[in-house]
Amino acid sequence: MTHDFRPYDAVKRVLDIVSASVALIVFSPVIVGVGLLVLVRLGRPVVFSQQRPGKGGRLFTLRKFRTMRDVDEARGRVSDEQRLSPFGRALRSTSLDELPSLWNVLRGDMSMIGPRPLLVEYLSRYSLEQARRHEVRPGITGLAQASGRNALGWDDKFELDVRYVDQRSLFLDARILLATVKAVFTREGISHGGHATMHKYGEERD
Repeated sequence: MTHDFRPYDAVKRVLDIVSASVALIVFSPVIVGVGLLVLVRLGRPVVFSQQRPGKGGRLFTLRKFRTMRDVDEARGRVSDEQRLSPFGRALRSTSLDELPSLWNVLRGDMSMIGPRPLLVEYLSRYSLEQARRHEVRPGITGLAQASGRNALGWDDKFELDVRYVDQRSLFLDARILLATVKAVFTREGISHGGHATMHKYGEERD
């Protein structure tokens, strides 16, 4: 996989370090508060950790606040939709579940802006063009999230991811950030096709 390094990439890394550091300090009371609520409402572990592919397809451990209850077949909690509680849905719709990912940004696993880090199992399903989304660090938010979040289909998301790779700039990042804030406050694109969660890439959903 080739990497088209641009001067902005170095500037962006500095901006990521500064913004993630400031955000971790400013939002530390919120992080503690949300963590306690997750502990009370959903139990342990408070932080959800999972391997995701980053820049160049290299794996890293993504960290987010837990939003789902444990699988409980006796209570009919098996699918993601059944396990996602109203509390967890609220965390997702406000993006508060993403706060621990600021640590991933500080470490250099992620960026504030970039294609969202998806499941490892998707790596073998990408076309060569879709795989170009891994030419840059994945982001907490990206062009696809600013353009409709989960209301978009997978093909549209991947097209926007690659467009970001080709057109990335300070101006585009600022536009994505503003659009993401608007989407969070207006709750736009939270679900896909009336479902609580986005179906996996390569799977059909009625």
